[in-house]
Amino acid sequence: MTRRAFPPRTGHGDGRPWSPEVATARARRAGLPALRPRHWKVIAACREEAARTGRCPRLERLSVLTGLAPPELLLLFPGEAEALVARIAGLGRSARGPRRHGRGSSEE
Repeated sequence: MTRRAFPPRTGHGDGRPWSPEVATARARRAGLPALRPRHWKVIAACREEAARTGRCPRLERLSVLTGLAPPELLLLFPGEAEALVARIAGLGRSARGPRRHGRGSSEE
């Protein structure tokens, strides 16, 4: 299987390519006091999975990739955890894929 390159994003209006410094600034703007090693583990896993698959991983997949339980991920990235991780990791909504509404299909 070939590894797909995921394009670096400048995103969210700041015009800067992603870097750890940009990630730190985005986290600070989102209300996170400081990025600790566990935050960086999640951010790196998100970026690697997005590079491999072309999509940001869902919360459950981040849990598998990092070994951190979903409740711990929600504590690290409060609120909309998937969106927050993607934003800090420099990946936009398009990389996250379509939103799912509800558990079942509306088609019968």
